[in-house]
Amino acid sequence: MDQKTPLQTHPEASPKPNKKSFVTTFMEATTLRTPSFKEDTYFVSQLKSSEKKALQELKDKLMGSEASDGSMWGVSLLGNDEKADVILLKFLRARDFRVPDAFAMLLKCLAWRKEFGADGVVEEDLGFKELEGVVAYMHGFDKQGHPVCYNAYGVFKERDMYERIFGDEEKLKKFLRWRVQVLERGINALHFKPGGINSIIQVTDLKDMPKRELRVASNQILSLFQDNYPEMVARKIFINVPWYFSALYSIFSPFLTQRTKSKFVISKEGNVAETLYKFIRPEDVPVQYGGLSRLSDLQNGPPKPASEFTVKGGEKVNIQIEGIEADATITWDIVVGGWDLEYSAEFVPNAEGSYIIQVDKPRKVMPSEEAIHNSFTPREAGKMVFSVDNSASRRKKVAAYRYIVRKSASI
Repeated sequence: MDQKTPLQTHPEASPKPNKKSFVTTFMEATTLRTPSFKEDTYFVSQLKSSEKKALQELKDKLMGSEASDGSMWGVSLLGNDEKADVILLKFLRARDFRVPDAFAMLLKCLAWRKEFGADGVVEEDLGFKELEGVVAYMHGFDKQGHPVCYNAYGVFKERDMYERIFGDEEKLKKFLRWRVQVLERGINALHFKPGGINSIIQVTDLKDMPKRELRVASNQILSLFQDNYPEMVARKIFINVPWYFSALYSIFSPFLTQRTKSKFVISKEGNVAETLYKFIRPEDVPVQYGGLSRLSDLQNGPPKPASEFTVKGGEKVNIQIEGIEADATITWDIVVGGWDLEYSAEFVPNAEGSYIIQVDKPRKVMPSEEAIHNSFTPREAGKMVFSVDNSASRRKKVAAYRYIVRKSASI
């Protein structure tokens, strides 16, 4: 039975809330100070004259080779269209427009895709159901529309899991095939069109990752992706990063190019939601990372947009949803990045003399908790008030919520 309190105790209204080793590759990531990476538009008209010349030279070399009929991702490389230009420019960009190097890379990639069977890998059942949605998976899009791929290898700290997946050479090969399958699914969502979405976002969770045990697998994955998927990643976001990597970065940073560094973003433990919200809308961020998106939601079409707000240190924020009719059902999701504060929800009737109904009793939400999902059907008209109380902390936190109200069916 819902707890009731006198009407006069309800909160006051608030303003509306507004080819390298893994370690070396990671060191390329550990900075937030570099300017954000500017993705190529792939408009041939915007290329420098030397770049246009390089593109034509690459086409001529390809035309005169045994790979003149080559194709990737359903696009004929000599199809003389925009999609082909986008793919060829990726290889040229990866080799700084050095045509011989780009051509050699392209030929090796075509040979690898044929030998590996990359064009058909998406349709294969590789039997890694336990890893889907956990280790590597495509989930939603960023604010610009790039598909987002999440990677988290912390589950392999358990020896049994590690042995089951990486116990011998054949198991490792099968895992690498599955990892390519995940990437190919993301690439299938790309436009390969000038001005379109031509790359993905990678989010890598380093929490509990057994670095030594996964060294062989991670190096093979990195090598395979670098050799065969040039310029396919617009941004790499590393989250839950151990503190000691920043010290290593200061050593490696001077040897990295500005373009390389600008693709990477670093987020230490406790700042995951704050970092991801800069690039991905809360409704597209998985619940385990401080967002509102659950894997089951992806089957229901585009997610309902969420409203973002900030909870300052020492502040209590009240969110009011007014105009709820009697017997209507309000369903909501709410989350605060890194929680560690008090949350409550109550229904305030419009009628004078009625009592507030405590829907979610005040409680402290732990940092590891995911978004709260709940619903309530009042017997009289009124409003819902969600409260997040950060009074005990000095730290500002990002937050988001969304709701839907469904009126009762007419009898």
